Amino acid sequence: MPDNNVLWTAHDIPLPQGVWNRLKGLGFRVVVEDGNGDLPDRIGALSPSLWVGMLKGDPSGELDTVRIMREKCPELCMILLSDNPSVEQAVKAVKLGAFDYLPANVAEDRLWAVLEGALKSPGPRNGRGWRHHLSRPDAFEPVAANREMVALFSMARKIAPRRTTILVEGESGTGKEVLARHIHRNSDRNKGPFIAINCAALPENLLESELFGHEKGAFTGAISRKAGKFELADGGTLLLDEISEIAPSLQAKLLRVVQEGEIDRVGGKFSKPVDVRIIATTNRDLEEEIEKGNFRLDLYYRLSVVPLKIPPLRNRPDDLGPLAKFFLEKHGKMNNEKPKILTKEAEDLLKQQHWPGNVRELENLMERATLLLETEIIGPAELGAITRPSNRGPFQEKLEVQPLREMEKKMIFHALGENQGNRTHAAKMLGISVRTLRNKLNEYQQKQKDMSKS
Repeated sequence: MPDNNVLWTAHDIPLPQGVWNRLKGLGFRVVVEDGNGDLPDRIGALSPSLWVGMLKGDPSGELDTVRIMREKCPELCMILLSDNPSVEQAVKAVKLGAFDYLPANVAEDRLWAVLEGALKSPGPRNGRGWRHHLSRPDAFEPVAANREMVALFSMARKIAPRRTTILVEGESGTGKEVLARHIHRNSDRNKGPFIAINCAALPENLLESELFGHEKGAFTGAISRKAGKFELADGGTLLLDEISEIAPSLQAKLLRVVQEGEIDRVGGKFSKPVDVRIIATTNRDLEEEIEKGNFRLDLYYRLSVVPLKIPPLRNRPDDLGPLAKFFLEKHGKMNNEKPKILTKEAEDLLKQQHWPGNVRELENLMERATLLLETEIIGPAELGAITRPSNRGPFQEKLEVQPLREMEKKMIFHALGENQGNRTHAAKMLGISVRTLRNKLNEYQQKQKDMSKS
């Protein structure tokens, strides 16, 4: 059986930090190769769940490598990026067994959607995937101390065994997907797949194909039949994230699925029944969107049979301490570090913040604390050292003369904070290469490890 490894060998194309964090959050170890050494031997030793490779230079030579990989590792799931994509190369790559073929400059959300589909779908031979991982009792376990949140999760567990559709409302970063997974895990569908799709990440024509699938020849580039998210989620749960972003033309087709339990593939002649529990999320006020004519009233009523609203983090300060501790333990474990400890004074400072990014912003801060701080105890001063420079709250520290290496380190962390951990954007802001940024972070992490051993 393969390990929970994702092997990234797309040379000179950095794995986006957001995708990296999502993979690690699901328990996958991401291994990035620099192109040196024998790739088939490396893959044989790692036995990864997924390989993301790069096609560049001589197309025929690169595809020969793919052919060798398929012969030596017939069960390997492969995604290929190309710096010079073409329909001819895409056809050959898919014929060789690649799960998908993408341009090297693919958008982060699109890349995550493809990675998610590859890891959740059966493998070429043995049906492996990550479904077993998502059913672990400790995965995505909610953390809540606030009375309103405790009641919300209690209600979610109560309705989980029912078939009804659910609408989860809340600001970005409040934990809507965590609540959706909690519902799935407590339902009688928990042995089935949990499939999520971000409706805002894809244009209308691609979203229709991703949701409902397509037949071979349905449009240019449809070189084979493709199952959509509804089919992949059959027997389980489908999360429609940011459903307010679905175009009105697709809302009618979605309404039919909710009402009839049937889908129509793009280019298909017959309907196909599906057994899917739908959970939709939104960070908009759908009633306002209905008044503006952007969302169908009948679809809203079908989706909001049981509406659940998650309050923003600023309105539940008693959750800050437990969540911060959880994230410190989580990222300490991910980075093989002893979890850091937050002082009462630091926790009080957290409670004074506005948290526009909600729980996601708090997790980013705790991850930065794990990676960047060299002390085990986190107090107000340590929080001030890693906060985003645009934050005007109590974290802001007075500018003082410091050694250049320390200032360099703080600027790097500030840039990462400004870009929500995205290394590519942070490197561009700093005027350095992504490779240089990665080397600096590795240097800081190694120094921290050396100090902990001494």
